Amino acid sequence: MTEHRVKFAALFDAEVRPHNERFRAAAAVTRGEDVLDVGCGTGESTREAARASVTGTVLGVDVSEAAIATASERGEATFAVADAQTHPFPAARFDVALSRFGSMFFPDPPAAFSNIARALRPGGRVVLLVWQERDRNEWYSVLHDALAPGTTPPPAGSHFSLGNRERTRALLEGAGFTGVEFTEVREPVCYGPDTATAVEFTLGLKDAKELLAGRDEDAAVDRLRTAFTAHETPDGVFLGSKAWIVTALSRA
Repeated sequence: MTEHRVKFAALFDAEVRPHNERFRAAAAVTRGEDVLDVGCGTGESTREAARASVTGTVLGVDVSEAAIATASERGEATFAVADAQTHPFPAARFDVALSRFGSMFFPDPPAAFSNIARALRPGGRVVLLVWQERDRNEWYSVLHDALAPGTTPPPAGSHFSLGNRERTRALLEGAGFTGVEFTEVREPVCYGPDTATAVEFTLGLKDAKELLAGRDEDAAVDRLRTAFTAHETPDGVFLGSKAWIVTALSRA
């Protein structure tokens, strides 16, 4: 997945462009703020935070060495390979902690969010962009119906782990945050400029690989191509999605 993430870095960013605009506005990074970007991938959200902060310190972290290498090559901020669950961030160091579709993947969410809370100054804010629950996202149902029609979907993956508001609220409050709020984002996701690219992009995704396991791949890919053709527009292949922007404050 790491090589796929780097190969399609531009498409991963383009996929959620409307979501990112809403996320950036919610983060509202201002001049001089110190920012921690968790699960930064190849660093688009980190670089945007650095441009807004101007004089502040902006650090992007991710567990993927390949993604961080690509982010570091592009510059504009500081990047490091680090696990947000265990990394010894300086206490009360940052004004803002961001995570754009990265926080859903923590193996130990209580540990990760508690560690992030410790890294924030009193009253500092956390801003997350996460998928809502799986059955509310058309993009998953399109993949499932094309690649494994007539089957029961496997258990929802970790990328839907923060989709339930009450569960996520309890998790953040337990980690030391207060004032947890959720804002719905209903925007299409772009799977590529055309059907051929969308198919190639999708076949490298974990969800697609799980759905394809043990099936006739050629037939499944044909169905996927047909499904994407139905969603292709002059501007690209778009599927419906629902996400949350989650905001909270560290306890003073």
